[in-house]
Amino acid sequence: MNFCSHCGSADLRHEVPPGDTYPRYVCGGCGTIHYENPKVVTGCLPVWEDRVLLCRRAIEPAYGRWNIPSGYLENGETVVDGALREVREEAAAEVKVSYLISLYNIERINQVYLQFVGELIDGSYGVGPESLETRLFTEAQIPWEEIAFTSSLFTLRAYFRNRRTNDHRLHRSSYPDVGEGLR
Repeated sequence: MNFCSHCGSADLRHEVPPGDTYPRYVCGGCGTIHYENPKVVTGCLPVWEDRVLLCRRAIEPAYGRWNIPSGYLENGETVVDGALREVREEAAAEVKVSYLISLYNIERINQVYLQFVGELIDGSYGVGPESLETRLFTEAQIPWEEIAFTSSLFTLRAYFRNRRTNDHRLHRSSYPDVGEGLR
């Protein structure tokens, strides 16, 4: 942070404000305390019959790799609304959200992932502007070595475990765990 977003001052100090326990950027000009908090990433694994819908990324990072439709939560939307938006943007599809399947933390980059499972409405999907292609996969067909992010690996493994045990369990973990025990 180079300037105070409240007054524009360059007089920023990284210190623990009185009554706080963490260092924050504090403006020497106006006294504003700038809180930096983790980014929330939300998404939804679309399911159709015995297959899941994945998107091949058309953007960096991980260009060309497969991913569960997901992205940063926008201000003013719920986590579910954000997940539905991501499915529309990446897979030109609509889903009916069934349940929250994973809570995955990546502390080193300040991200929290909330992934849902949703039923693909009418089995319809397409290719959104952030995707090169979209495809339905059975568990055996998933290109495991080409999955873009550990959060997607974790969620996929959690989904197939839930399906085998016929439950809707929430799975929680943190990077670098990608759910090896879930296979």
